[in-house]
Amino acid sequence: MENSQDELRAHLIATSDEFRTLATEHAQYHKLLEELEAKPHLTEAEQVEEVRLKKQKLRLKDQMNAILAHHRPQNVA
Repeated sequence: MENSQDELRAHLIATSDEFRTLATEHAQYHKLLEELEAKPHLTEAEQVEEVRLKKQKLRLKDQMNAILAHHRPQNVA
């Protein structure tokens, strides 16, 4: 199941400008969060930025999952 999910993600990244843009932005937010989390202590401004980035990253993930769900083959019993 995970393999087909990865294949669908790869297909959408290759064929969908919208999905590719969302995935790129998600990866950028992930990188910025990793940089913040690597610091031993965050300033108040950095803490606010961390929360903002996490919310943005989650919003993007939700959008990507909605696209994946739309393109996923339906299981009919």
